[in-house]
Amino acid sequence: MTSRKSVLVLGGSSDIGRAAARAFAKAGYDVALAGRDVATLEPDAADLRARYTVEVGLHKFDVLDTASFDSFVGTLPALPDVVISIVGLLGMQQNAESDLVHATAIMRSNYEGPSLILGLFAEKFLGRGSGTLVGVSSVAGDRGRASNYVYGSAKAGFSAFLSGLRARASRGGVHVVTVKPGFVRTKMTDGMKLIGPLTVEAPVVGDAILRAVENKTDVVYVSGKWRLVMLIIKTLPEAVFKKLKF
Repeated sequence: MTSRKSVLVLGGSSDIGRAAARAFAKAGYDVALAGRDVATLEPDAADLRARYTVEVGLHKFDVLDTASFDSFVGTLPALPDVVISIVGLLGMQQNAESDLVHATAIMRSNYEGPSLILGLFAEKFLGRGSGTLVGVSSVAGDRGRASNYVYGSAKAGFSAFLSGLRARASRGGVHVVTVKPGFVRTKMTDGMKLIGPLTVEAPVVGDAILRAVENKTDVVYVSGKWRLVMLIIKTLPEAVFKKLKF
């Protein structure tokens, strides 16, 4: 029976999920990876075990299958110390404007599912009196933009949920972290025109999540430049903002 701390990564097959798992394993945490296709997680689990000599478990998790959340949480072999939700779907704004199925998938993947599963873990953590919950949100949720307001609105809802949960959970010894990565070079952003000075690599995000958990930070802009950029964007008058083409 290990005495090490443990972390559960929801969305373990994503680039940021892999980076977070590696950062925590390097710091000595046992790791549980969760995703829709457990088979795709096997190589990552083997690498973590060999590289860091930690225990790694694999679990099936579908953020859209909310009916399975109770059993998912209830059947875990042990309640982790940290739960990180990295699941999400960028989608296509143009398609989401007319395709309700696509828009619904974006909204549920980025807001409904992550909020509900972290809410369930919050109840377990509050009952225990300890634990950390991490939600990877987005700077896109700071203000709705014409180019991605379906995705941005879902992330805005997720950020608001995390903010309220943090205020409530802090009274019971549970810490809630909101992470806003900005542009990250991943499979999800492949093909997008990213702004170099505002773009980071996935391992940078993984390390930032680990630091936030250990330092009990509340809200993290992975690149400090984004905090300034979004402060400017949020203070623009609506009459000016709606004319911007971005």
